[in-house]
Amino acid sequence: MFENLTDRLSHSLKSITGQARLTEDNIKDTLREVRMALLEADVALPVVKDFVEAVKVRAVGQEVSKSLSPGQMFVKIVNDELEALMGKANESLNLATQPPAVVLMAGLQGAGKTTSVAKLARFLKEKEKKKVMVVSADVYRPAAIKQLETLATEVEAIFYPSTIEQKPIDIVNGAIAEAKVQFADVLIVDTAGRLAIDEEMMAEIKQLHAAITPAETLFVVDAMTGQDAANTAKAFNDALPLTGVVLTKADADTRGGAALSVRHITGKPIKFMGMGEKTDALDPFHPDRIASRILGMGDMLSLIEEAEQKLDRKKAEKLAKKIKKGKKFDLNDLRDQLQQMQNMGGIGDMLDKLPGMGNMAQMAQSQIDNKMFTRMEALINSMTPAERRNPDLLNGSRKRRITLGSGTEIQDLNRLLKQHKQMAKMMKKMKSKGGMANMMRGLQGMMPPGGGGFPGQ
Repeated sequence: MFENLTDRLSHSLKSITGQARLTEDNIKDTLREVRMALLEADVALPVVKDFVEAVKVRAVGQEVSKSLSPGQMFVKIVNDELEALMGKANESLNLATQPPAVVLMAGLQGAGKTTSVAKLARFLKEKEKKKVMVVSADVYRPAAIKQLETLATEVEAIFYPSTIEQKPIDIVNGAIAEAKVQFADVLIVDTAGRLAIDEEMMAEIKQLHAAITPAETLFVVDAMTGQDAANTAKAFNDALPLTGVVLTKADADTRGGAALSVRHITGKPIKFMGMGEKTDALDPFHPDRIASRILGMGDMLSLIEEAEQKLDRKKAEKLAKKIKKGKKFDLNDLRDQLQQMQNMGGIGDMLDKLPGMGNMAQMAQSQIDNKMFTRMEALINSMTPAERRNPDLLNGSRKRRITLGSGTEIQDLNRLLKQHKQMAKMMKKMKSKGGMANMMRGLQGMMPPGGGGFPGQ
């Protein structure tokens, strides 16, 4: 979402990083470029003005003149102000109330409310160990009720049935009574999409809010609407006492204006970001980590959290023991490694979160064919167990059979075998003395001249 903004800001800040002294004159050009970068990212104009002014005041102030490296201090100020713009830290849901804690979801049509209800239910179940019930009060779109029922089954949340003949207030009151009987900790209410200018629909949600007094009222907004998302959130906030915002479709090719404008315009924090279609694609919004990524400084904390959640520790330990005993790294092991990397979002996504990688993530994305990993997995799956354990068995006729079975070419298979050999060599070096240093040298050898890319690309 922040790719273009990151590019522009890293380029703007490069010129000032080496400055020995910061004056109003030498930061003027950089600030102009920062302003342009933010406007291009579709950040609301009042937000840009306040942000640039805050950076300018601090940059020519005492804290910079006393600093050993004023240029780097300037980058830190930009980072701090980005954090302040989006809220200092992640604000979690406040569910400290007598169960069931009601979470009301509001927003425009097509913003992704129903999917976000399911994602939030899964998040609360898995991360916070809550018993969750979901209900649809969208009586204007019959498919919404059915959609929520299907998603509730998928995330294993309790579904409270409703029909289009009922009134939204009756549906939610019935759900609250049932949630008490079922000892549910949280009840998430999906409401109909409405426009802020539709007075009748806004009156309906106001009445619903007054009748059920929810612990949290979340506004679901599509990141692709840019700065307009913040204005819509403000219109809703004027009608409803919102407690936070859920930003959906943040994985899309949007310009990031919504994330940077919402907090400043509404005064309400972004609590979650939807990062994909699947029900596990909901991340708590951490302003400090996002600011760090926008400035190309990576996001190690998110990478570590993701690794803890998505990597199969048993498989990793099994492989480590196998290598320690001096056993061969075979094609089964390579397939496991490929699957683990895909679970982490692929190479580009991992590089993007590493500090100091700069444009390496984009270079990797452009030079690596993402379908390559799918082809490699298909090739390994087309082999017999004996061939996976011992690739030396592969002669001409076996290779033809494997490529026909996987719909690939002979050169794809030869490339896979070459990469497997290089990885097996690296694993051997890991076992020997100075293993890590040897492995890094091996990795360097695999990279083509010029840095980016992978063998055979």
